[in-house]
Amino acid sequence: MSDDHTHVQEFFTARAADWERRFPDDGPAYAAAVAELGLRPGDRVLDAGCGTGRALPPLRAAVGPSGVVLGADLTPAMLREAAGKGRDRDGVLLLTDVAALPLRSGALDAVFAAGLIAHLPKPAENLRELARVVRPGGVLALFHPIGRAALAARQGREITPDDLRAEPNLRPLLAGSGWRMTSYVDEDARFLALAVREG
Repeated sequence: MSDDHTHVQEFFTARAADWERRFPDDGPAYAAAVAELGLRPGDRVLDAGCGTGRALPPLRAAVGPSGVVLGADLTPAMLREAAGKGRDRDGVLLLTDVAALPLRSGALDAVFAAGLIAHLPKPAENLRELARVVRPGGVLALFHPIGRAALAARQGREITPDDLRAEPNLRPLLAGSGWRMTSYVDEDARFLALAVREG
């Protein structure tokens, strides 16, 4: 396991049990972001870096009983929290690295990724792996329940020009990874970038 993976696991393992108590009001923002994916009954969707699985119930509601919902995370403690909250009833939980997904190419209609991009060790390569598992025309949602400025303030830091989520950085990063950005919102109350799988 790389140092990047070890750091991510240590960071989230230490916070897993308390994660949702720290951010108790995020549920409606997750549901609203999932709604913008435009999922249909029967679709196949991955929550990449699913954490405690807050997106899994709205994803299941969107794709219905005939759809497939997967939640992938690198941190066992986060997946235990998700299962403990019954979210394994809404989707299959996978302990895996989103940089090497155990899925065939083109298997999915969409990927939802909340707070993931800041934790990707090789963003371009990792976004290409997400593109690999999505069919052409499928959708990616990069989401955070608060915007870049609000997140920076919460963390006691300034936004820097090299922030991957800044539109001038994110658009070409996605384009070079098999995605075409179709919308971008960065407000205090949420961050949501949507992209379509090229090809």
